Amino acid sequence: MRKFIILLLIIVLILPLTVFARIGVGIGVSEIRVEKPLKAGGIYDIPSLPIFNTGDESSDYGIGIAYHVERTELRPPKEWFSFNPSPIHLEPTKSQQVLVKLTLPVKVTPGDYFCYLEAYPVVKTQTGASVGIAAGARLFFTVVPSNIVQAITFRVFSFWTIYSPWTWIVLVMTLGAIVIVLFKKFFRFQIGVSRK
Repeated sequence: MRKFIILLLIIVLILPLTVFARIGVGIGVSEIRVEKPLKAGGIYDIPSLPIFNTGDESSDYGIGIAYHVERTELRPPKEWFSFNPSPIHLEPTKSQQVLVKLTLPVKVTPGDYFCYLEAYPVVKTQTGASVGIAAGARLFFTVVPSNIVQAITFRVFSFWTIYSPWTWIVLVMTLGAIVIVLFKKFFRFQIGVSRK
């Protein structure tokens, strides 16, 4: 009986430590307003999100987009956004910056847009249950009208700027190859050694 009471006492003391572990998430900003109007076809870097583990155990976190039903602004599709890194792993009280990239399609409806940039714990359980907590930052931006030529031009310019200097290297190599091919086509050289 004495062993049973000791075992019961150990279980009662240890059980709350495992049962009451908290999973938490926080975002270091509450609102992001992109002041400059965005153009169709553009690729934009949105200010990064600082994600915090506010719980007392390590956890994996996903980043995504959420909407509010009562908002009147247009909703940007989730495919427009990419997050780096995603998902992330954080120890308790630690944080990490997540880069947010917004890629507008060439054909986009002009207007005011709103969504939440949301971080949430990714909990793997055997029962398939999930934890319904998340933290979000409000994102506001405006897309201005443009025609298809402007949109394609802006996409090429954005791509060129983001991947520079590699875009310049590829351009120089391509132009060099074209010059060599044209030179070989219009000029012939014959270099050889002959005996007298």
